[in-house]
Amino acid sequence: MKKKILAACLACVMTVSMTASAVLAEGEKSFVYGTTGYGVEMGDEGLNPHNNYSGWSTLRYGVGETLFRYNDNMEIEPWLATDYEFVDDTTVKITLRDGVQFSSGRTMDAEAVKECLDHLLAVHDRAPSDMKIDHIDADGMTVTIYTTEPCPAIINYLGDPYGAIIDMDYGVDGVEGTTTGTANVAGTGPYIAVNVTETQIDLVKNENYWGETGNVDEVTVKTFSDASSLAAALQTGDIQGTYGLSYDSYALFENNPDYTIHSCATSRCFFGQFNYESEIMQEEAVRKAVCMGIDKEGFCAVLMEGRGIPAKAAFPDGFSYGGEAVTAPEYDPEGARALLEEAGWSDSDDDGYLDKNGQKLTIRWLTYPGRLEQPKLAEYAQATLKEIGIDVDVNCTQDHLSVLETGAYDVYVSSLTTAPTGDPEYFFASTCLENSAKNRSHHKIEKVETLFAQLHQEFDQKKRGELAVQMQQAILDESAMFFVSHLNMGIVTKSNVTGMAAHPCDYYEITAELNVE
Repeated sequence: MKKKILAACLACVMTVSMTASAVLAEGEKSFVYGTTGYGVEMGDEGLNPHNNYSGWSTLRYGVGETLFRYNDNMEIEPWLATDYEFVDDTTVKITLRDGVQFSSGRTMDAEAVKECLDHLLAVHDRAPSDMKIDHIDADGMTVTIYTTEPCPAIINYLGDPYGAIIDMDYGVDGVEGTTTGTANVAGTGPYIAVNVTETQIDLVKNENYWGETGNVDEVTVKTFSDASSLAAALQTGDIQGTYGLSYDSYALFENNPDYTIHSCATSRCFFGQFNYESEIMQEEAVRKAVCMGIDKEGFCAVLMEGRGIPAKAAFPDGFSYGGEAVTAPEYDPEGARALLEEAGWSDSDDDGYLDKNGQKLTIRWLTYPGRLEQPKLAEYAQATLKEIGIDVDVNCTQDHLSVLETGAYDVYVSSLTTAPTGDPEYFFASTCLENSAKNRSHHKIEKVETLFAQLHQEFDQKKRGELAVQMQQAILDESAMFFVSHLNMGIVTKSNVTGMAAHPCDYYEITAELNVE
């Protein structure tokens, strides 16, 4: 009953806000933001942080906050918490910030945080295996977390978007009967969502925000699936800021005083996972030939127009365990073809593609269009792999998650921010283990499993980096994945928009600092 009362109250507030927003009062400010990074295709529709990757939307658009956050150097620092202490290897005590209220009006205290984290652990696909939490105690403004085993990265994980602290009395579905894509929550951020759909979020300033109140009264976040439309909307003034422009669009706004380009290097990586349940991908020579047959340098220079950095493995050069720390196959089409011919593949019918035992060497390349780089990468790989006799059948679909369930693919190419918690463990835990939620290869590499068990309990940062290097190398040696590019992320705004900047972790887009002058 309590949840229903709060839900009804907040729904009433939202209705009033939406009615009032039809005409802004004199002196009030609005901001319209266009993005390709929100929606069902991206797995972050709605604002329920306990569902898939929707926590990214909760943090990106200023609705929710986590106990800890990452600074510009990807170092962890307090946010809704003020301090923490490891009492022992399996116990961490966290002090909460005083004076914080949820948008529902409830005070954030230890009991509220415990309720939120307990629900997260009960329903989320990654959080339980990440944090290894046994139980949580709440006492006033102190939360004590007990883990089943040493978990040195738990503070980093508590900064992950799925850790956004929300009012569980209000709930994770908003008004009863809503779908995942319209789920709303009561968070602690500088903005309150008054309307949520799978393609748009309408926000109003949180007048009771615990920090500095925002400068902009109303914000609208709109999804664009077409990069050309996104660029056109910025030019016409229909939107005032963008995330996800195609690379050829940046030239429209560079050296133009009417616009500002904010960019930074990130750990977002475009990479492919070979499906070990596919018969053709069980052949290591084929997997390795694909790795050798993709021209990463050309892709980054030509199609990404210099806004991508060729990747060797999961982490970029800025990380001690990234870039040159590992050895990856170089682009070598002649060597790749020789490898395949040695494995018995030849062009017996002179059609330009290799075959063996009457089977044409065709790989089914699954990706999705929401990340604009991925369709371009598919076309580019299709051309370069043709040179070594591999036929690439591209399936670029918004319905990629359903195709993954059917297993009708040989390689799945996606993107992931590999170190969003400022620590290497996230990538391996989410993607590389036999039981990882995002392991689309369905592989089990014993060396990776063994090393991860060590990484998960290692407190020494230098040793954690060394283990991360060994694990990446084991994946490369197995030819289980290939890594193509790291993203140099860009946000473009009108020049009168301030307080908005790209961040290495790819979060924190709409903040209290946002202003329209």
